[in-house]
Order: sequence, then structure tokens, then C-alpha cells
Amino acid sequence: METQRAQVLGQARRYLEDLRLFEGSSFIAPSPPAEGLVAPLLAAVQAAPAEDRARALEGFRQEICQCTRCPLGQTRNQFVFGEGDPQAGILFVGEGPGEEEDRQGLPFVGAAGQLLTKIIEAMKLRREQVYICNAVKCRPPGNRTPAPKELAACAPYLERQIELVRPRIICALGKTAAQALLGETASLGALRGRLHQYRGIPVVATYHPAALLRHAEWKRQTWEDVKWLRREFDGTEL
Repeated sequence: METQRAQVLGQARRYLEDLRLFEGSSFIAPSPPAEGLVAPLLAAVQAAPAEDRARALEGFRQEICQCTRCPLGQTRNQFVFGEGDPQAGILFVGEGPGEEEDRQGLPFVGAAGQLLTKIIEAMKLRREQVYICNAVKCRPPGNRTPAPKELAACAPYLERQIELVRPRIICALGKTAAQALLGETASLGALRGRLHQYRGIPVVATYHPAALLRHAEWKRQTWEDVKWLRREFDGTEL
């Protein structure tokens, strides 16, 4: 049974990867599996155990962790890939690593990260139950806002992370993350309060925790956003 499951899962992965590679090209898309097998193949992929996704994420991290596609690769101390549950239902996307993240190689471990942990706990979840990453994987010098070319260089990495985790909903933390995900130029004020979509995945935009450390008056609005996020995720009222 386990051998058969592995074979089906492998076939599903190869087919879906072929579709991803052919998407947007002028070539003819690969032929689908035999009639009646599509649904079981897709179900097999969705049922992939956490260790499969964890291995895929780690393999991807190793593949890109020496990246120098933009100038940030020359100034970073550590490449900050992301962390959390490899099959998390909620994925948080921030702007980029800060000083402490650059030192430890982990996302959201500084003061803003501690606040994010408190926000997640207020949602009646644990940090290890969600997945956390950033729009850019290397710290911009002086914690400045990532430049458009830096965001563009990292965009395929973020896209692949989302593909591997397959969250049910995404929370964009701050204007930069929201704009990067949604391809928008609108202000965060204009993006908040609307349910967006990223490749079919619902997206809620809210303030970045670092902004909340500077503007405590925005915490109430953020709380309303994350309550809405939790309701959209599984119907839980906070």
C-alpha cells in the first residue's frame, strides 16, 4: 500500500511540476493522466505528509541560500529563508530581515518578531503552527525598504515557498509585503479591509509589527485584521 501511494504521489508531483513549467509558455501543455486519475492524484499531493514538504522546503533552501542575484547577497550575514509548519494553513509574509534576523538566520526574531509571536498567540495559535517568511531573504542595509529590483529578484523564491507550503490563507505584514504579493501600488490603508487573492489563495493585509512598535495606536486596527484573518481561516471567533 505504501509503495503504491508513493508511486501515485510521484506521478502527481511530476505532472503538476510539468504544468508549472509550461504555464505561460507557447508550448503545448503536458497530457493529463488517464481519465479518472486526476482527482486521486491531486488528493495524493494534498495529503503529502509534513515530512515530504519539510524535505522539499529544506532542499529549496539549500538550492538558493548562496544567492547573489541582487546586491543584498553581497552585504548580508545570513540568508533568511523562513520557518514554521511546512503544511501550515496560515502563512505570514513580512518585508525583509532585520539586524537580529540577519545575525541568526531566522525570520522575525527581533523585537518585531516577539510582537508577531504575541499576535499569533492572541489568535489562539502557536508560532510553530504557522509559516513565516519575508518578501526578500537578505537584510537591506540599515533596514531600509527593499528596492524594486531586490523584490523582483526574490519574487520567484517567495512564489516557490508558497507553492510548497500551500497555505489556506496569507497574511501580508506591511505595505511592502502586500504590494509584492498582490502586484499593487496602493497604500496599505487602501489595501487593508479587503480580501485579496494570490494565485487563488486569500490574502489579508495588515500593519507590520515593526510599525506597531512605533505607532501603538495602530494595534487596535491590527487586532481587527487578525480576528478577520482567523475567521476566514477556520471560522474561529476571537
